[in-house]
Amino acid sequence: MTVRDHARAIVEAQWFQTSVITLILVNAVLLGVETSPSLMAAHGELLHRIDLCVLGVFVLELALRIYAHRGAFFRDPWSCFDLAIVGIALLPASGPFAVLRTLRVLRVLRLLSVIPTLRHVVAGLLKALPGMASIALLVALLLYVSAVMSTKLFRVTSPEHFGDVWTSLFTLFQIMTGDSWGEIAKTVMDEQPMAWIFFVGYILASTFIALNLFIAVAVEALEHESGEHRDHRGELGADSREVLRELRELRAEVAELRAAGLAAERRG
Repeated sequence: MTVRDHARAIVEAQWFQTSVITLILVNAVLLGVETSPSLMAAHGELLHRIDLCVLGVFVLELALRIYAHRGAFFRDPWSCFDLAIVGIALLPASGPFAVLRTLRVLRVLRLLSVIPTLRHVVAGLLKALPGMASIALLVALLLYVSAVMSTKLFRVTSPEHFGDVWTSLFTLFQIMTGDSWGEIAKTVMDEQPMAWIFFVGYILASTFIALNLFIAVAVEALEHESGEHRDHRGELGADSREVLRELRELRAEVAELRAAGLAAERRG
């Protein structure tokens, strides 16, 4: 077994993965503690040293994985993601890159690459993007049509909310999220009582239909990703059972040959 094989066995071991997850969680806690001025004033130097040690361990881990997997490391999107996250943390904390120091918190996102279930969730959401793009276009059309209508209907009644198309777009987006839509509607309905028809219809179309379509597409993609994962595990299980069956047959044949050889020796 070569040194590279030993390195590959280490990085693929369960204890190694668990240690990396634990270190990421510890790092997340430290990054949160650094937002406290009082704690930074009392223990800033210690926290900075611990942060450097954690970063050093992350660099060593990536170096070990690159050595173990060589070119395969760079063909894996999740490995490239880890490399980019740690690379950002290595940028200098002064000069033009000082603002990027806040991006150190992105190291917490490495949990996405080391926890398989999170990887499947992200993969499912990425597969849902084409469907979500179609729904986003539908929502954009709904917003624009409703903005034009509301501007023409309510410009005089509520110019602060519907004075022009851009203001109406922002107001309708606010209503779609459920933020203070009752106050906006009441302001308009004080002058135009029948305006409730527009607001109720818009909320039904945007919130209860369009936004729920996003959830439906995401859930479908996650179910599809989970199904593919189960099928893949089933295929691996079938292959493993086939290998075990062949190994048992091979052992049986070896035992028969050994018994035949012993019988021949006794007769001789």
